[in-house]
Amino acid sequence: MPPLRHTPPTRPPVICPICSGRCFALDVVDFNKSCEELRGKFLELSGIAIYYFTCRECQFTFAPEFENWKESDFLEHIYNEQYTYIDPDYTDIRPRNNAELLDRLFGIYKDSITHLDFGGGNHLLSKLLRQKQWTSTSFDPFAEDRQDLSSLGHFNLLSAFEVFEHSPNTSTLMDNLCSLLTDDGIIIFSTLASDGNIAPRQRLSWWYAAPRNGHVSLFSRKSLFLLGARHGFRFGSFSANLHVFWRQLPFWAAHLVKGPVPPEQSR
Repeated sequence: MPPLRHTPPTRPPVICPICSGRCFALDVVDFNKSCEELRGKFLELSGIAIYYFTCRECQFTFAPEFENWKESDFLEHIYNEQYTYIDPDYTDIRPRNNAELLDRLFGIYKDSITHLDFGGGNHLLSKLLRQKQWTSTSFDPFAEDRQDLSSLGHFNLLSAFEVFEHSPNTSTLMDNLCSLLTDDGIIIFSTLASDGNIAPRQRLSWWYAAPRNGHVSLFSRKSLFLLGARHGFRFGSFSANLHVFWRQLPFWAAHLVKGPVPPEQSR
């Protein structure tokens, strides 16, 4: 029997893609660790080890090996026909809740808004908003009927619900979002902040750290602030799971920074 490994495989130092800080190996989890463990559902172990690293400076936590995956790898191993088993809210409950959230926040200003739901999956969220006379469209990089990104145009409201944690490359994600946003637009997005859930010298037991769901990037609030600042954005957080980026706040979103905080959204 070979000796047990106590460190990840030899590799160059891991540098944080957000702040360029030095990262350390936090923990290793099985590929089949999924978000459904929160509800008491556990998949059989795959035997595939996924190492997560954490930045010492901004506490961004990520699994570097996914940076080299191709689209076909994600479609084969994560976003496949079994995906709804480990994320049953994906197809209906979540897009309905998020459509209601957007309409509650901005519905009275919908005539001034052009909206894109980035990472929109089956496009239900946009369909529901269009039924309320919104100007809304949807784009998902893994949807079979997706359009070319450059053909979409520009929007003054981007939503990205449960997208950031799925991105293996934060710079690519932000470049894509910036290419779609008008100067006076905002990005409202959800990803569960890791603050209080990840700590050095503690096992990565947090349910949201779930490679089988494609949760390969886990953000602290500090890392979200720095990520936005790198692209010229201000950052606001309404709850552990709901956040906003903006450069010039449009009149129809002024209440986001001076009004009541919207309720926290479930994953």
